[in-house]
Amino acid sequence: MHGELTSLTVTGELLIRLILVTRILLRRDGAPSTRLAWIVVVVFIPIAGPLLYLMIGEMRLGRRRLRLHAILREHQEGVFGKPNKDHLAILVSDFAPISALARSVGGTYARTGNKIDLISDSGDLIESLIADIRAATLHCHLLSYIYLTDSSGNAVADALMAAARRGVACRLMVDAIGSKRFLRSSLKRRLDNAGVKVVASLPVNPLRALLARLDVRNHRKLAIIDGVIAYAGSQNIADAAFAPKARYAPWVDASVRIRGPIAWDLQRLFVEDWFLDSHEWLEDVLLIKPEAEADGVDAQVIGTGPMSYNHAMREVQQAALHLSRKEAVITSPYLVPDEGMIASIHATSRCGAHTLMVVPARNDSRLVAAASRSYYADLLESGVDIFEYGKGLLHAKTLTVDNRFSILGSANLDRRSFEINFEVSVIVYSASFTRQLRSLQGHYTHEARAVRPDDWSQVSWSRRLYYNTASLLAALL
Repeated sequence: MHGELTSLTVTGELLIRLILVTRILLRRDGAPSTRLAWIVVVVFIPIAGPLLYLMIGEMRLGRRRLRLHAILREHQEGVFGKPNKDHLAILVSDFAPISALARSVGGTYARTGNKIDLISDSGDLIESLIADIRAATLHCHLLSYIYLTDSSGNAVADALMAAARRGVACRLMVDAIGSKRFLRSSLKRRLDNAGVKVVASLPVNPLRALLARLDVRNHRKLAIIDGVIAYAGSQNIADAAFAPKARYAPWVDASVRIRGPIAWDLQRLFVEDWFLDSHEWLEDVLLIKPEAEADGVDAQVIGTGPMSYNHAMREVQQAALHLSRKEAVITSPYLVPDEGMIASIHATSRCGAHTLMVVPARNDSRLVAAASRSYYADLLESGVDIFEYGKGLLHAKTLTVDNRFSILGSANLDRRSFEINFEVSVIVYSASFTRQLRSLQGHYTHEARAVRPDDWSQVSWSRRLYYNTASLLAALL
């Protein structure tokens, strides 16, 4: 009897694996390398492999969220049936394909008249945000993947509570996983009691695990004040010291403060995210459309996520790289690109553009760091200059091309940002702003160590085995 039970168990497990492998092969989404990686996990890791695939292998958002998203689109079509074509930018011809691709995702247009200030110091960003909250008269909308209860988190909270007491509508959305400690904190309760509405994005619970993929996260960092001032970039509401991972500190970020028409596009992203988790439709705030600034520049918002064409951010960056003639500079804390992205980087360098990448010397994820280094040898052989930044965790996600245009936002150069998470980036079609961002990238490079091809060729076989093994899981990271 025991032998028969064992045989049935083994047969059942093999049948489950066969069904899952067939399901993986029949999927329409995902790259072939991702399918292959999942097949390896399902076939060669007993029990845990199939369970892991069922938990995070497919892009499941849950029926309730999909239904709310359909309602959201109906709201937008009813209230804003015509796209917002205020202050449209007239771009040079080679920028047009990038703009069209970004617009195809969420209907955002390249707009002129945006005053964009680059902020590279975490303390300066928090001070600027607090000053704008203190001056607010209508509403303050903040969205952050991580909200810490440190000095920055408390200072922003104090400003929001003071604003709420004087009648300003204050709404704070944080990711349920990234900000789980904050959501359980006394600071969150103080915000609730002061009239600040706090909402957890993509909440996690055992029931949700059966219906939706839990590692889909809202990785955006946004703030919109009175509908006319906006912030975007890589910085969470946290000190640069970043207490949960202090050993990697300081966190080095890059963000922008915006006055001008694209503040409306960032507001729309916040409204969408807020509705999906609060069920509150903020129709009135979208009636505020900022005027163009006299000395503003052309810029465009691109918000990606699993409910839209999430590959667009990858394709925008690839298109940007293909436009480079002299130089392309990339900074990213997490370098785990897919085959298409890595091929674009190789091609950019081999076509004669000076291609430079700056990544952290010490990463808060050992597996990601190892996978990143598995790409070094081929990149160096293609002529790409790689620098490892050692004065903290370089968290800025930036791309500059030929000192002509640039991209800055929350999206890392990895599959998670390109395929899974909700992200937001700002494309700036301005030589003047791009020169400022390039100068900041130059500062990172100056404080980083160049990775030499000769040094890399001497890496031990055990270390190389570790890096290349980690890269096999790159499709799942």
